[in-house]
Amino acid sequence: MADIQVEQKHSLSIEEAKQRIGGFEEMLSKYGVKVDWRGGSGTLNGTGVSGGIDVTASTVKVIVKLGLMARAVGVDPVKLKGSIEKRLKAAFESTG
Repeated sequence: MADIQVEQKHSLSIEEAKQRIGGFEEMLSKYGVKVDWRGGSGTLNGTGVSGGIDVTASTVKVIVKLGLMARAVGVDPVKLKGSIEKRLKAAFESTG
């Protein structure tokens, strides 16, 4: 399994930060990945993909684990990491 880890700093409350990453969740759902939230932590589950999102008062951390199925269909971990970084940065651009 390939692990992708991305961290984005912010200066929002946990609830505000979760709202900001709503667009990121929409992107995940297009690929059949669901997020199950429990407080500030979300579990990612989809075909060939697992991981989590942890939202604290200062950071959002995304961990994606690509299984063999994702690799077999050509998911590039480097491109995926870049896409996640870009989307999180855009979501929090106006905060610290």
